Amino acid sequence: MKTETLMQSVRGGLGLGRLLPLGGPDDGTWITEQAAVRALRRKAAGVPGVRLESMRIGPIPHEPVLEPTVRPPAGALPPGPLGIEAAFTGSVTTPVPQAAEQLRTALLTAADEELGLSAVTADLRVTDLHEGPEADGGLQSVENVVPPPSQEAPPRSSPRATAAEPLRGPIGELADVASAVPGVARLTAPLGGHPVRVTHQDDPPARHIQVQLAVAPGRHPLEVARAVRDAVTVAATSDVQIPTTAAVLITETAA
Repeated sequence: MKTETLMQSVRGGLGLGRLLPLGGPDDGTWITEQAAVRALRRKAAGVPGVRLESMRIGPIPHEPVLEPTVRPPAGALPPGPLGIEAAFTGSVTTPVPQAAEQLRTALLTAADEELGLSAVTADLRVTDLHEGPEADGGLQSVENVVPPPSQEAPPRSSPRATAAEPLRGPIGELADVASAVPGVARLTAPLGGHPVRVTHQDDPPARHIQVQLAVAPGRHPLEVARAVRDAVTVAATSDVQIPTTAAVLITETAA
Protein backbone atom coordinates (compact mmCIF):
# COMPACT_ATOMS: atom_id res chain seq x y z
CA MET A 1 0.00 0.00 0.00
CA LYS A 2 2.81 2.43 0.82
CA THR A 3 4.49 1.62 -2.50
CA GLU A 4 1.30 2.30 -4.46
CA THR A 5 0.76 5.59 -2.58
CA LEU A 6 4.32 6.65 -3.38
CA MET A 7 3.90 5.75 -7.06
CA GLN A 8 0.66 7.74 -7.24
CA SER A 9 2.41 10.73 -5.69
CA VAL A 10 5.29 10.52 -8.17
CA ARG A 11 2.92 10.19 -11.13
CA GLY A 12 0.97 13.17 -9.86
CA GLY A 13 4.13 15.26 -9.63
CA LEU A 14 4.96 14.38 -13.23
CA GLY A 15 1.44 15.17 -14.37
CA LEU A 16 0.84 11.58 -15.52
CA GLY A 17 -2.30 11.12 -13.41
CA ARG A 18 -4.02 7.81 -12.87
CA LEU A 19 -3.17 4.65 -14.79
CA LEU A 20 -6.40 3.82 -16.60
CA PRO A 21 -7.32 0.37 -17.94
CA LEU A 22 -7.76 -0.05 -21.68
CA GLY A 23 -10.01 -2.81 -22.94
CA GLY A 24 -11.02 -5.65 -20.66
CA PRO A 25 -9.35 -7.81 -18.01
CA ASP A 26 -7.61 -9.97 -20.63
CA ASP A 27 -6.00 -7.07 -22.50
CA GLY A 28 -3.31 -6.27 -19.95
CA THR A 29 -3.09 -2.66 -21.10
CA TRP A 30 -3.15 0.65 -19.28
CA ILE A 31 -2.81 4.29 -20.34
CA THR A 32 -1.77 7.30 -18.31
CA GLU A 33 -4.56 9.74 -17.58
CA GLN A 34 -2.40 12.46 -19.10
CA ALA A 35 -2.20 10.64 -22.44
CA ALA A 36 -5.91 9.85 -22.45
CA VAL A 37 -6.91 13.43 -21.63
CA ARG A 38 -4.66 14.84 -24.33
CA ALA A 39 -6.26 12.53 -26.88
CA LEU A 40 -9.76 13.51 -25.77
CA ARG A 41 -8.99 17.23 -25.79
CA ARG A 42 -8.05 16.94 -29.46
CA LYS A 43 -11.55 15.64 -30.11
CA ALA A 44 -13.13 18.32 -27.89
CA ALA A 45 -11.35 21.00 -29.93
CA GLY A 46 -13.78 20.27 -32.75
CA VAL A 47 -16.90 21.05 -30.72
CA PRO A 48 -18.12 24.56 -31.67
CA GLY A 49 -18.03 27.15 -28.92
CA VAL A 50 -16.46 24.89 -26.28
CA ARG A 51 -13.32 25.74 -24.37
CA LEU A 52 -12.20 23.07 -21.93
CA GLU A 53 -11.01 24.25 -18.54
CA SER A 54 -10.24 20.94 -16.84
CA MET A 55 -10.75 17.20 -17.24
CA ARG A 56 -10.26 14.13 -15.10
CA ILE A 57 -10.89 10.45 -15.86
CA GLY A 58 -11.34 7.91 -13.10
CA PRO A 59 -13.34 5.05 -11.65
CA ILE A 60 -17.07 5.37 -11.00
CA PRO A 61 -17.83 4.89 -7.30
CA HIS A 62 -19.62 1.69 -6.33
CA GLU A 63 -19.35 0.21 -9.82
CA PRO A 64 -17.97 -3.35 -10.02
CA VAL A 65 -14.43 -3.91 -11.28
CA LEU A 66 -12.69 -6.98 -12.67
CA GLU A 67 -9.41 -8.66 -11.79
CA PRO A 68 -6.88 -8.31 -14.63
CA THR A 69 -5.44 -11.58 -15.91
CA VAL A 70 -1.91 -10.15 -15.89
CA ARG A 71 -0.04 -8.21 -13.25
CA PRO A 72 -0.87 -4.49 -13.58
CA PRO A 73 1.63 -1.65 -13.18
CA ALA A 74 1.96 -0.45 -9.59
CA GLY A 75 -1.09 1.53 -8.53
CA ALA A 76 -2.99 0.96 -11.78
CA LEU A 77 -6.78 0.93 -11.72
CA PRO A 78 -8.47 -2.45 -12.30
CA PRO A 79 -10.59 -2.93 -15.42
CA GLY A 80 -14.04 -1.44 -14.97
CA PRO A 81 -16.30 1.42 -16.01
CA LEU A 82 -14.77 4.88 -16.02
CA GLY A 83 -16.22 8.35 -15.77
CA ILE A 84 -15.11 11.61 -17.34
CA GLU A 85 -15.44 14.87 -15.43
CA ALA A 86 -14.87 18.08 -17.35
CA ALA A 87 -15.41 21.79 -16.89
CA PHE A 88 -15.78 24.10 -19.86
CA THR A 89 -16.82 27.56 -20.92
CA GLY A 90 -19.47 27.86 -23.59
CA SER A 91 -20.22 30.40 -26.29
CA VAL A 92 -23.00 32.96 -25.89
CA THR A 93 -24.06 32.08 -29.43
CA THR A 94 -24.56 28.35 -28.73
CA PRO A 95 -27.19 27.07 -26.28
CA VAL A 96 -25.39 25.53 -23.32
CA PRO A 97 -27.40 22.25 -23.36
CA GLN A 98 -26.58 21.80 -27.03
CA ALA A 99 -22.86 22.47 -26.50
CA ALA A 100 -22.77 20.15 -23.49
CA GLU A 101 -24.46 17.33 -25.37
CA GLN A 102 -22.10 17.70 -28.33
CA LEU A 103 -19.10 17.69 -26.00
CA ARG A 104 -20.39 14.66 -24.07
CA THR A 105 -20.97 12.71 -27.28
CA ALA A 106 -17.54 13.63 -28.64
CA LEU A 107 -15.74 12.61 -25.46
CA LEU A 108 -17.52 9.30 -24.94
CA THR A 109 -17.25 8.32 -28.60
CA ALA A 110 -13.55 9.13 -28.77
CA ALA A 111 -12.85 7.33 -25.48
CA ASP A 112 -14.48 4.17 -26.77
CA GLU A 113 -13.63 4.12 -30.48
CA GLU A 114 -10.26 5.89 -30.58
CA LEU A 115 -8.71 4.75 -27.29
CA GLY A 116 -10.52 1.68 -25.96
CA LEU A 117 -11.47 3.25 -22.63
CA SER A 118 -14.61 1.91 -20.98
CA ALA A 119 -15.92 5.40 -20.28
CA VAL A 120 -19.66 5.27 -19.65
CA THR A 121 -20.41 8.67 -18.11
CA ALA A 122 -19.33 12.24 -18.80
CA ASP A 123 -20.23 14.74 -16.10
CA LEU A 124 -19.87 18.27 -17.45
CA ARG A 125 -19.82 21.61 -15.65
CA VAL A 126 -20.17 25.00 -17.33
CA THR A 127 -17.98 27.61 -15.64
CA ASP A 128 -18.60 30.67 -17.81
CA LEU A 129 -19.72 31.98 -21.20
CA HIS A 130 -17.50 33.63 -23.78
CA GLU A 131 -18.18 35.55 -26.96
CA GLY A 132 -17.63 33.90 -30.31
CA PRO A 133 -18.80 30.55 -31.74
CA GLU A 134 -15.34 29.32 -32.66
CA ALA A 135 -14.10 25.96 -31.40
CA ASP A 136 -11.12 26.42 -29.13
CA GLY A 137 -10.71 23.22 -27.15
CA GLY A 138 -8.94 24.97 -24.30
CA LEU A 139 -5.49 24.00 -25.54
CA GLN A 140 -3.68 26.07 -22.94
CA SER A 141 -5.84 25.38 -19.92
CA VAL A 142 -6.11 21.69 -20.70
CA GLU A 143 -2.35 21.33 -20.24
CA ASN A 144 -3.19 21.35 -16.53
CA VAL A 145 -6.05 18.86 -16.64
CA VAL A 146 -4.22 16.14 -14.70
CA PRO A 147 -3.09 17.70 -11.43
CA PRO A 148 -1.74 15.67 -8.53
CA PRO A 149 -4.25 15.13 -5.72
CA SER A 150 -3.21 18.22 -3.73
CA GLN A 151 -1.84 20.74 -6.22
CA GLU A 152 -1.74 21.78 -9.85
CA ALA A 153 1.30 20.78 -11.90
CA PRO A 154 1.84 20.99 -15.67
CA PRO A 155 2.39 17.58 -17.26
CA ARG A 156 5.68 16.69 -18.87
CA SER A 157 6.29 14.62 -21.93
CA SER A 158 7.58 11.12 -21.32
CA PRO A 159 11.37 10.86 -21.64
CA ARG A 160 12.56 8.83 -24.57
CA ALA A 161 14.75 5.78 -24.27
CA THR A 162 18.04 7.09 -25.63
CA ALA A 163 21.56 5.91 -26.21
CA ALA A 164 22.43 7.35 -22.80
CA GLU A 165 20.34 4.55 -21.30
CA PRO A 166 21.31 1.50 -23.38
CA LEU A 167 19.23 -1.65 -23.21
CA ARG A 168 21.44 -4.71 -23.44
CA GLY A 169 21.05 -8.47 -23.20
CA PRO A 170 17.63 -10.17 -23.06
CA ILE A 171 15.89 -6.96 -22.01
CA GLY A 172 17.46 -5.10 -24.90
CA GLU A 173 16.27 -7.83 -27.27
CA LEU A 174 12.72 -7.51 -25.94
CA ALA A 175 12.95 -3.74 -26.33
CA ASP A 176 13.94 -4.22 -29.97
CA VAL A 177 10.98 -6.56 -30.49
CA ALA A 178 8.54 -4.11 -28.92
CA SER A 179 9.97 -1.16 -30.86
CA ALA A 180 9.53 -3.02 -34.16
CA VAL A 181 5.80 -3.56 -33.70
CA PRO A 182 3.84 -1.40 -36.18
CA GLY A 183 2.25 1.53 -34.38
CA VAL A 184 4.93 1.92 -31.72
CA ALA A 185 6.40 5.41 -32.00
CA ARG A 186 9.07 4.77 -29.38
CA LEU A 187 9.60 3.22 -25.97
CA THR A 188 9.28 5.54 -22.99
CA ALA A 189 10.24 5.65 -19.33
CA PRO A 190 8.37 8.52 -17.62
CA LEU A 191 9.14 7.21 -14.13
CA GLY A 192 12.79 6.56 -14.86
CA GLY A 193 14.57 3.24 -15.34
CA HIS A 194 14.11 1.13 -18.45
CA PRO A 195 11.00 1.08 -20.64
CA VAL A 196 11.05 -2.72 -20.57
CA ARG A 197 11.03 -4.42 -17.18
CA VAL A 198 11.19 -8.14 -16.50
CA THR A 199 10.42 -9.73 -13.15
CA HIS A 200 10.79 -13.39 -12.22
CA GLN A 201 8.97 -15.72 -9.90
CA ASP A 202 10.66 -18.85 -8.59
CA ASP A 203 7.87 -21.03 -7.23
CA PRO A 204 6.27 -21.85 -9.56
CA PRO A 205 8.63 -20.50 -12.24
CA ALA A 206 7.07 -17.56 -14.06
CA ARG A 207 8.10 -14.35 -15.75
CA HIS A 208 6.33 -11.02 -16.24
CA ILE A 209 7.21 -8.28 -18.75
CA GLN A 210 6.08 -4.66 -18.60
CA VAL A 211 6.54 -2.36 -21.59
CA GLN A 212 6.06 1.41 -21.62
CA LEU A 213 5.56 3.06 -24.97
CA ALA A 214 4.21 5.90 -27.09
CA VAL A 215 1.73 5.15 -29.88
CA ALA A 216 2.33 6.49 -33.38
CA PRO A 217 -0.11 8.84 -35.14
CA GLY A 218 -3.16 7.22 -36.67
CA ARG A 219 -2.83 3.96 -34.74
CA HIS A 220 -5.32 2.58 -32.23
CA PRO A 221 -3.64 2.37 -28.79
CA LEU A 222 -5.33 -0.83 -27.67
CA GLU A 223 -4.60 -2.66 -30.92
CA VAL A 224 -0.94 -1.61 -30.78
CA ALA A 225 -0.68 -2.73 -27.15
CA ARG A 226 -2.16 -6.14 -27.93
CA ALA A 227 0.35 -6.61 -30.74
CA VAL A 228 3.23 -5.63 -28.46
CA ARG A 229 2.09 -8.05 -25.76
CA ASP A 230 1.92 -10.90 -28.27
CA ALA A 231 5.31 -10.06 -29.77
CA VAL A 232 7.28 -9.81 -26.53
CA THR A 233 5.60 -12.87 -25.05
CA VAL A 234 6.53 -14.99 -28.08
CA ALA A 235 10.08 -13.61 -28.06
CA ALA A 236 10.52 -14.26 -24.35
CA THR A 237 9.40 -17.89 -24.58
CA SER A 238 11.25 -18.76 -27.78
CA ASP A 239 14.30 -20.11 -25.96
CA VAL A 240 13.12 -20.80 -22.40
CA GLN A 241 9.71 -22.34 -21.87
CA ILE A 242 8.67 -20.46 -18.75
CA PRO A 243 5.10 -19.20 -18.31
CA THR A 244 5.26 -15.55 -19.32
CA THR A 245 2.79 -12.71 -19.07
CA ALA A 246 3.09 -9.17 -20.39
CA ALA A 247 1.49 -5.80 -19.66
CA VAL A 248 1.70 -2.57 -21.62
CA LEU A 249 1.54 0.98 -20.29
CA ILE A 250 0.84 3.64 -22.92
CA THR A 251 2.29 7.00 -21.89
CA GLU A 252 1.65 9.02 -25.06
CA THR A 253 -0.60 9.03 -28.10
CA ALA A 254 -0.32 11.19 -31.18
CA ALA A 255 -2.98 12.77 -33.35
